[in-house]
Amino acid sequence: MTTMTVIIAILCVACGFVVGYTLHKTALKKRCRSILDKAEADGEAIKKNKLLEVKEKFLNKKAELEREVAIRNQKIQQTEHRLKQKENSLNQKNDELQRKKAEVDAVKENLETQLALVDKKQEELEDLQSKEREKLEAISGLTVEEAKVRLIESLKEEAKTQAASYINEIMDEAKFTANKEAKRIVIQSIQRVATETAIENSVTVFHIESDEVKGRIIGREGRNIRALEAATGVEIVVDDTPEAIVLSAFDPVRREIARLALHQLVADGRIHPARIEEVVAKVKKQVEEEVIETGKRTTIDLGIHGLHPELIRIIGKMKYRSSYGQNLLQHARETANLCAVMASELGLNPKKAKRAGLLHDIGKVPDEEPELPHALYGAKLAERFKEKADICNAIGAHHDEMEMTSLLAPIVQVCDAISGARPGARREIVEAYIKRLNDLEQLAMSYPGVTKTYAIQAGRELRVIVGADKIDDKQTERLSAEIAKKIQDEMTYPGQVKITVIRETRAVSYAK
Repeated sequence: MTTMTVIIAILCVACGFVVGYTLHKTALKKRCRSILDKAEADGEAIKKNKLLEVKEKFLNKKAELEREVAIRNQKIQQTEHRLKQKENSLNQKNDELQRKKAEVDAVKENLETQLALVDKKQEELEDLQSKEREKLEAISGLTVEEAKVRLIESLKEEAKTQAASYINEIMDEAKFTANKEAKRIVIQSIQRVATETAIENSVTVFHIESDEVKGRIIGREGRNIRALEAATGVEIVVDDTPEAIVLSAFDPVRREIARLALHQLVADGRIHPARIEEVVAKVKKQVEEEVIETGKRTTIDLGIHGLHPELIRIIGKMKYRSSYGQNLLQHARETANLCAVMASELGLNPKKAKRAGLLHDIGKVPDEEPELPHALYGAKLAERFKEKADICNAIGAHHDEMEMTSLLAPIVQVCDAISGARPGARREIVEAYIKRLNDLEQLAMSYPGVTKTYAIQAGRELRVIVGADKIDDKQTERLSAEIAKKIQDEMTYPGQVKITVIRETRAVSYAK
């Protein structure tokens, strides 16, 4: 190809490119314009929609505001209506008050008129009374004050006479009724409480299978029996009594420890000093546990709750104590039941009475040796273990060693005497008993001025009758104190002895 041809071809291609570009550019412009037109149309449509939405919201808000305004207007109208009603009601009340005020003024005026009339009548009445009084004074010869004094004195004398007569009748009836009721209550209490009589000795008999065991108990050169006596504090009597060994001690706890220790030693077969000490220590612990268990069982049987553990242990120790052959625990249980029955009959609290009756002799089983009498020591123990004041007073006053401040105290005192004086409850040698009573009477008879002496209530009370011409009233008090001190210093007796000195003056005349 020639150069010209090539150039022409290139020019043709270039012209085609230019024409194609121009045509493409024109098409692009048309397309852009159509897009712009469409976008403008869409924008107008969106704008119209937004305007419609805003207009609709505005209308909704406007409607809501109109509703709120209508509601508020309605409330305002209702409030105004209520205010008008209240105003009308107040006006009516005001009118009614004015009317009532007018009526009250009229009544007040009327009352003032009537009061004026009453005052006038009162003055006229006083004038009449003064005139009548003057007439009466002139007739009787007495002034008004003198007449009043004479009338009052006569009325006083008459009232005193009637009152004295009435009081004497009431006292006589009360004494008769009280004695009768007291006898009924005491008899009924005794009949309703029945306790077996238990008599204890100061010895315990330990039975063995054969006399061969006696030699083993005695041991070589008596070492076993000496070790047993030293460990238990009990005298062991091994004599010719067949199949029996006697344990002698005034302390029932020690006798029980010795009896149980012997039983275990004989059953085990190994009897020597070391083994004896071991068994006795073990048995002591068992007995202490048994004491606590006995105290718990006693309180449960009697329905008494809330006792201090130490008081329960003391109650358990009563099982191994006795007073004149009467088991102390049985005596305490019997007294508690009697107190409950008697308190119920008198309308008092039977539970508190039963509690006081059970604890009344806790001073007889002390862990140490007290210097106080058992009643006062028992009251001190009860107070220490947080018992109530009336319980402590009943314990301390059951032998008149403390002033009675509650109704429980005489009940406990009476029931203690009933339990101790019951036939068969206590044991004492007849000769010693009679000798003690005679000694009491003779001791009192040794004082000058004494005419007769009587030991009563099993020696618990001594009544001394003195001559009225030999001893005056002040000397009787001194004589009572001297006899009490001499009995306390020279005699041995259970509990306490009450000394009552009686001085009586008699005037005897004969009508002929």
